[in-house]
Amino acid sequence: MADTREPKPLTRVALVGRHATPGVAEPLTRLAGFLTTHGHEVLLEAETAANSALASYPSAPASELGGRVDVAVVIGGDGTLLAMARQLAPLDIPLIGVNLGRLGFLTDIPLADMEASLAKMLAGHYIEERRTLLSAVVEQQGGIAGRALAVNEVVVSRGSLGGMIDLAVEIDGGFVYAMRADGLIVATPTGSTAYALSAQGPILHPRVPAVVLVPVAPHALTNRPIAISETSTIVITLLRGKDAAAHADGQAHFGLQENDRVVIARAAHPARLLHPEGYDHFAMLREKLHWSATPEQVRPATYAAC
Repeated sequence: MADTREPKPLTRVALVGRHATPGVAEPLTRLAGFLTTHGHEVLLEAETAANSALASYPSAPASELGGRVDVAVVIGGDGTLLAMARQLAPLDIPLIGVNLGRLGFLTDIPLADMEASLAKMLAGHYIEERRTLLSAVVEQQGGIAGRALAVNEVVVSRGSLGGMIDLAVEIDGGFVYAMRADGLIVATPTGSTAYALSAQGPILHPRVPAVVLVPVAPHALTNRPIAISETSTIVITLLRGKDAAAHADGQAHFGLQENDRVVIARAAHPARLLHPEGYDHFAMLREKLHWSATPEQVRPATYAAC
């Protein structure tokens, strides 16, 4: 959802770089110098500091950034931003993404425009969005086996060696269906352009207060994606299947046994994303998904990115 509060200047800036990525040190060093020259306080996220040569700047773990910075600038791909969004959402710290990855659905500032774009945004010229996060709790007979947050999606899926799995799905305490499939994706509007899209799920605008359930290769063709209220609680029970697991954003993983339950609900805190003025969600989709382009226009660009 869009934030209606008046944008304000951002003076204290945390820098986060994609770890172990060739070439990330140069833009980090460049940006830190640029920010310092323009009067900003720079604080490096601890892992970024440990993997860079910027020893002259103070650092702190992500969990300790609350109250110390006004914004976090992430240089990397969408995966890097997802990881930081999960950590910083409870601290109410907004994020700006500079794209050092491939598509960059969330890291929407090109590296070449980094300084010019950030100068305007840190002066208060930005658009803020609040993106829903999901909370996933894995319940086993012995109690809670794990917890995780997800910006994109929570997935219950078969393992690499197993066959299809059988799942039972409840929404707000009511039974919805039992399904045999390779898995089930529960995606936020942000995640509707990620794994859920490749499984033929719908694209949800970020301001739509909904989550979408998308089956992965269901045995019955009548098992179709459904959209439900973001305030709903979803319970997925593994009825049958070996080597199954639950995944949050593809970055947190939990093995599942038969009769384990994955309870999914809206998280208490949204992620705050800042975009340059003039940002348009549909313009981003046109660019990233090649809408309105002919096959001849798309093919060279697609192959070049491989």
